[in-house]
Amino acid sequence: MTTSASTHYATAPEDRISFPHKLIYGLGGFVNNLLAAAIGGMVIVLNLGLGMNPALVGLLGALPRLTDAFTDPLMGYISDHTRSKWGRRRPYIFVGAIAAGLIFALLWQLPEGRSDNFYFWFFLAGSLIFYLAYTVFATPWVALGFELTPDYHERTRLMGVQNFFSQLAYVISPWFLLAMQLDIFDDMVSGAAGLAIAIGVLAACIGILPAIFLKEPYRADALAHLYDPARTDRQKRKTERSPLVASMLDFFKGFAATLRFRPFLKLCGATFLVFNGFMLISSFQFYVIIYYVFGGDKVLGAEWVGYSGTISAVATFFVIVLITWLATKIGKRRAFFVAIGVSMLGYGLKWFCYDPEIPWLLLLPAALLSFGLGGLFTLMGSMIADVVDLDELETNERREGMFGSIYWWVVKLGMAAALAGGGFLLNATGFDVALEGAQTDQTLLWMRLCDIFVPMISSGVAIWIVASYEITEEKAHDIRTELEQRRGTVSASAVERASTPP
Repeated sequence: MTTSASTHYATAPEDRISFPHKLIYGLGGFVNNLLAAAIGGMVIVLNLGLGMNPALVGLLGALPRLTDAFTDPLMGYISDHTRSKWGRRRPYIFVGAIAAGLIFALLWQLPEGRSDNFYFWFFLAGSLIFYLAYTVFATPWVALGFELTPDYHERTRLMGVQNFFSQLAYVISPWFLLAMQLDIFDDMVSGAAGLAIAIGVLAACIGILPAIFLKEPYRADALAHLYDPARTDRQKRKTERSPLVASMLDFFKGFAATLRFRPFLKLCGATFLVFNGFMLISSFQFYVIIYYVFGGDKVLGAEWVGYSGTISAVATFFVIVLITWLATKIGKRRAFFVAIGVSMLGYGLKWFCYDPEIPWLLLLPAALLSFGLGGLFTLMGSMIADVVDLDELETNERREGMFGSIYWWVVKLGMAAALAGGGFLLNATGFDVALEGAQTDQTLLWMRLCDIFVPMISSGVAIWIVASYEITEEKAHDIRTELEQRRGTVSASAVERASTPP
């Protein structure tokens, strides 16, 4: 079917998700972001509180995420193929939220006065266990979001609401560094221990809500029976002969098919570049603010880091609303160009606004930087849901869990690479924690250049990649119509309408 570039399709009532359900799904995102932001932001205590080499601290952020290359897709496969009276996703979301919160709280109970070697292995072992529990929660939660509605625009609205409430984590996380130094704690290490308990309890209590209140639209085997009952019978016979071998072969087949899917790879590549560029300097800029703008004053620097982070997080709420609306008007791809382009402008302004003579200027780029991740995670979840439909059209299988797990592994890989790279990059600038506020002018210059140009370059490459992404609103509508005809479940929302969606 050929349609004009200005054609829009209204969202049918049966495709809409109630706001309370969008909110509950968004609270799962709050937990997801809270745990990720906390472990990434609090890890600085290993350097500033315990004196560990920043390169070792970076490795501690990177090494546990390497296991995600296997555990995330495996969890996605397990979730896709789970058959229980509670559904494919909800049991894992419930158990994973509780486990992740508990293990996070225990991870930061660090004894003082030990060697770097002790802290490295203690934290590495604890992180591996934590990230496994985190995967059990996060992967099914992500997959559930891809399923909740089949509508092109409602998916964007869902991800907009989800990202809006997820950003609450980034309102409070910039203050973690200051919170660990409050007078109620003996030192930064004990502050991290107390803060971790509060975060763990909060994550567990809120993280279980999507498992309790949201409903899953698909049974694990429903679509397979619609397409090819004989094929399903053959799979059952193979499983009866060798369940383990059959499951392993099916897992690797699905994993390979997902990795070969070009529209999905483009979204993963763009996400890696935007997110990795941001995360590489997210903790790096703490050092720029503390040692360049405030001459090594950690408390004053931490206070302004908090102000900047809070402004960025609050501005992100506006960005999410704007990009959600904009995507329904000009398309998801063009909205991506706008969001990432504005964030690049924000990175460039750091050169002028990070000024020791006028420190409050550092707040100005913060609002523009929020367009990066605010736009990215509003649009990408919606675009991947469209990719899942296209994959089903071509393969006769639905793999929300596999797509979601690989996508978020890319996100976590970006975070791991940023944490590891940030430590080595900081060493490469010549930074020496023992010098306190007496860092050399050359070190401060290199710190500033890295803080600005690394994310600008990576964001520019991401825009170039997404320029060739091909799933438009019209194509997504055609894909859904064909899928519903194939299943014999054509709904009112499959009828083309030339009016702008409400």
